Amino acid sequence: MNNKTLSIVSYITLIGWLISYFSGKENADSLLKYHLRQGLGLFIVSLVFNVILAIVVAIIPALSFLGYIGLAVWVLIIIGIINASNKVEKPLPIIGKIFESKFSFIG
Repeated sequence: MNNKTLSIVSYITLIGWLISYFSGKENADSLLKYHLRQGLGLFIVSLVFNVILAIVVAIIPALSFLGYIGLAVWVLIIIGIINASNKVEKPLPIIGKIFESKFSFIG
């Protein structure tokens, strides 16, 4: 797979991210490294958000409507895929700037 395809796959699931990371490890360009960082950051934020939301809803069930905020994660995934397919190194809205220089193991 080429780096553009691996950049797109890195947003799909955590397994997709792992496939992209290990497949592109040898010949990763800046595009792939950038989207690997953005994708991993999005997965971490999503995981933390879901854990916190589950705890809050367990304590206060009336706040279960907050689960609809999780749709924002899907929007961010779609934006990331569009950026990767257009070969653009543009950060994801709200959270993208945080992860541009994180995860030094990626590259």
